[in-house]
Amino acid sequence: MQTTDIIGAIAATLTTLSFMPQVLHTLRTKDVSGISLGMYSVFTLGVSLWLVYGIMLGELPIIVANAITVALASTILWMKLRYR
Repeated sequence: MQTTDIIGAIAATLTTLSFMPQVLHTLRTKDVSGISLGMYSVFTLGVSLWLVYGIMLGELPIIVANAITVALASTILWMKLRYR
């Protein structure tokens, strides 16, 4: 594995895992008052486009990281719409 791939994998892992505390907190408390609907809507769309980009390039680190991030961000977005 090349250094660039290692750096990309570490960056993808860290940025993807950064969503876990918010998802777990929101699932546990159902408190979505501090979550911006606009921000999560735009963010989820942006990450979805990164996923499409990764698929088009055939780049597995981009695909995996963004697929997981889309799932996590979509979970928060769904809870924001459900519990607001």
